[in-house]
Amino acid sequence: MTTLVVGATGATGRLLVEQLLQRGEAVRAIVRRPGTFNEFITSHPDFTEIQASVHDMTVGELAQQVEGCNAIASCLGHNITFKGVFGKPRLLVTDTIRKLCEAVQSTNPAQPVRGVLMNTVGNSNRDLAERVSFAQRCVIGLMRITVPPLKDNEQAADYLRTQIGQNHETLQWAAVRPDALIDESEVTAYDLYPSPIRSAIFNPGKTSRINVAHFMAELMTDQETWNRWQGQMPAIYNRPE
Repeated sequence: MTTLVVGATGATGRLLVEQLLQRGEAVRAIVRRPGTFNEFITSHPDFTEIQASVHDMTVGELAQQVEGCNAIASCLGHNITFKGVFGKPRLLVTDTIRKLCEAVQSTNPAQPVRGVLMNTVGNSNRDLAERVSFAQRCVIGLMRITVPPLKDNEQAADYLRTQIGQNHETLQWAAVRPDALIDESEVTAYDLYPSPIRSAIFNPGKTSRINVAHFMAELMTDQETWNRWQGQMPAIYNRPE
């Protein structure tokens, strides 16, 4: 199995690449700056690094990279800087997901390709009647206007829900929704839910990046896990100690 990873040099993306390689999977990573991975990754015979800006790549160029891939994964996010939050590209994640999906379709894969998007628990799954308090809806509405990355995350997931849907011939998908991200050195127990179980604004939980990477890798490599969550937006939380 071969997986194409975008956003691979981010804090979660690096961990995902490592998780996949540890499972014996081949990984292609599109990176703007080469040579930023650890020795385990860079020296691994099943790892391929493609130097490019994924946002600037055409659908045709992306098609060359998704050719032969069984899965694609996006850990893309906006840098937490003034330029990263308010500068362009405003729809980095959405535009990339759209082009990746178009690229996959253009290759006519024999079997549906799995697409896994790292999203956020602050984004509601509008396929479900998720309960969100009035106060949280107000805050999210304000953030949608003032903090562009939230709108980008929403639109990326909405593209998968509405444009790819549940019965696409060449694509299947899942969008992983972590809560407040933290760093931990090892995978720990975590819990998965179809919808958030707590307020992302007023009562946030914690999710370690390595647990997010582990679950994303499970989705792409384990058939039972994929059957459970395909076409859904599972919320992931670290299990309380």
